[in-house]
Amino acid sequence: MEANSCNIPASVGINVPARVNRETKPEASIVNVAGVEVGGTELIVIAGPCAVESQEQLFDTARSVKKWGARILRGGAFKPRSSPYSFQGLGEEGLKLLSAIREETGMPVVTEVMDTRQVQMVGKYADMLQIGSRNMQNYPLLKEVGMTRKPILLKRGMMATIEEFLLAAEYILSQGNENVILCERGIRTFETSTRNTLDLSAVPMLKRLTHLPVIVDPSHGTGIRWMVPAMAKAAVAAGADGLIMEVHYDPEKALCDGHQSLDLDEFAQLMSDLRKVAVAVDRKISVQSLSED
Repeated sequence: MEANSCNIPASVGINVPARVNRETKPEASIVNVAGVEVGGTELIVIAGPCAVESQEQLFDTARSVKKWGARILRGGAFKPRSSPYSFQGLGEEGLKLLSAIREETGMPVVTEVMDTRQVQMVGKYADMLQIGSRNMQNYPLLKEVGMTRKPILLKRGMMATIEEFLLAAEYILSQGNENVILCERGIRTFETSTRNTLDLSAVPMLKRLTHLPVIVDPSHGTGIRWMVPAMAKAAVAAGADGLIMEVHYDPEKALCDGHQSLDLDEFAQLMSDLRKVAVAVDRKISVQSLSED
């Protein structure tokens, strides 16, 4: 396959790199995350705490999100924080806790990798590696995860264009790893009423330009807990293949991003509402992961 960009209609105004281009691969790609398929008719919900803080916090939250239909568990063991004095995560101990709750629940886990030196260790524990917004253009890291063959959750940079986002994905695919899921998580604009501006127009644009699955993060996209349900439902209506959301068993005491994390009851209600929206756009949210009380 040639690495040169393929042209798309001039009305769009950008070039899409060859490996991610839907003209190169017209059919939509499905990424298999330890048995969970992202990009098919099922809407995949990824949920869990921003950061792994303790066994009790992670296990209680994980059991609840599984009960209400989440298919993949999120939780940060390494956290990029603006302040060097903020909680940075539990490191490998957090990874071990994620691995332990996966054994209990059967849920695949996704967690962020921040540095090329972490890739091997994180890959030993996680089913999917997340590249966060701040590292979207960390090209050595993109190449490194591209050589792992692990599914990669690539978040859009906070000030990245669609073209830059797709070029970042191309770095991963160029190393032979085609298991990439794109995540729209909001961009930084002049607006200050929300943490970021959630660019839902990116969803149909990405779905048109690329064969890769596209999910949305309404937690970081707004930074405001009460806004998350509305934007999650809007993302499904816009055609997203899934959602990634922060959920905490006690958001007021969270060490990271509690202000944008749903509590367990809010998540349960949202999942009920999302099923109705999914049906309206010919998608479904599986109930196979629901457990008995």
